[in-house]
Amino acid sequence: MTTESADATQTARVLPRSTATRPQTAAVYPPRRPGHDHTSPPTRTRRAGRNGTTAPLMAADCLATAGAAFLVRDPGPTLALLGPMVLCLVLLNAHAGLYRPGLVPTALGDLPALLGRAAVCWCVAAATLAAMNAGQALPPGALLCAVAAHVTLACGGRAAVYRARRGAARRRPRSTLIIAADPAARRLSAALHAHPEYGMRPVGVVVPGSSVPGAHAAPADGGAPALPRLNSPDDIARAVLQNTVREAVFMLPPHADPQTAALLQRFLDQDIAVWLAGSAVPHDGRLPRRDSEHLWGFTCRRLENPAPPRGGWAKRLLDIALAALALSVAAPVLLGCAVAVRLSDGPGVIFRQERIGRHGRAFTLLKFRTLRPCNEHESATLWSVADDRRMSAVGRLLRRSSLDELPQLWNVLRGDMSLVGPRPERPYFVEQFSQRYPEYGARHRMPVGITGLAQVHGLRGDTSIEDRARFDNLYIDSWTLWQDIRIMLRTASSLFRLEGR
Repeated sequence: MTTESADATQTARVLPRSTATRPQTAAVYPPRRPGHDHTSPPTRTRRAGRNGTTAPLMAADCLATAGAAFLVRDPGPTLALLGPMVLCLVLLNAHAGLYRPGLVPTALGDLPALLGRAAVCWCVAAATLAAMNAGQALPPGALLCAVAAHVTLACGGRAAVYRARRGAARRRPRSTLIIAADPAARRLSAALHAHPEYGMRPVGVVVPGSSVPGAHAAPADGGAPALPRLNSPDDIARAVLQNTVREAVFMLPPHADPQTAALLQRFLDQDIAVWLAGSAVPHDGRLPRRDSEHLWGFTCRRLENPAPPRGGWAKRLLDIALAALALSVAAPVLLGCAVAVRLSDGPGVIFRQERIGRHGRAFTLLKFRTLRPCNEHESATLWSVADDRRMSAVGRLLRRSSLDELPQLWNVLRGDMSLVGPRPERPYFVEQFSQRYPEYGARHRMPVGITGLAQVHGLRGDTSIEDRARFDNLYIDSWTLWQDIRIMLRTASSLFRLEGR
């Protein structure tokens, strides 16, 4: 096991008390912290169709398949294959994204995709009927009529669903924040106000980096109502709660600076749908999947929250099995370490410290005490104790061998941590690093760990935070169970070389 920032730090690395308090910069959007969170807790990212259209669209496709089957001459054999046909068609349409419609979808926009998949489905059904009984084979004319009827019914059903969706969007628009400079914000606000079919009702404008204090009304444009300017985290949190904000449109590059990146991550964590529009859409050669992906001419793209890797249940089972086994085997070592700490440094064998885990939730991390900090302020805001002269010989040995990390196996059993994952950090430093490094907050989409990919590459102690964040996100994006096992094997080998800090 490896060690990260620890109980306290060397005197030379002490941060002044005047800088150890929460920064008060108006345009900084710090990560969520229990007890300081002004917004609702995070929920899972929504994967279903917008406005609940997935189920109606599936139903329309199923009814279209059944209707076309009834219109075929001698429908008996065809109806026998209706179940497999419906299943095949739904899978093909889902793979094509036909159940994730754009902002203002149209049935004609779906027509080419529907036609191709309906033709494939009916050709397979015709081939299956011919293979079962040559007398039941569909003639070419009947096959063409079936495909035409299927597509006609499917388009009609989808048109009805989309019409109902537009009506619902007009009646119940979703509160929306616009993240943009004033001219672009005015134009987009006017477009959304004039075209309620998009289902977005702007309730505020956020201008990251603005130094104007307070909330000021943005000038109206084209008859649109004036919008409050939200400049501080409290203003944004209050607007999100009071208006039940469910959409956010970025017209600025979301990773242009740490403040905007932190705001983006906060919206994603709160399950707020995030859209990139106008100049915020990256010029990577990718075009919108359909012409419905626009906001009255503004190019638009949905930004999905990076999802945790699949196989979380397997990772959790491995954690429980190995942590329980390790605690049983290492029980004598744990007892010996506890006795050594007690004799060397006095009472208080276990050191408890608040750390930030998955989704920004705080938990209490357990370690063997290797140094007694002067006070809670020192423990919470100081960085490294690698060369602190206050550390006893026992504490130094525990840190060098990483045996001080053994109590964290209990954190793993409790579900606070995993054996492998990004190392957890203290709230004060999470806030600081999230402001400086745009990618730092993305580390918290996976359970934190005792060791990780960054640690086995030597990024422990007083090393680059930017490099650690890069390795942590690489680990999450490329996660496999075998990668966890490899990291644990490499960590075990480093223990024998006393590479802990």
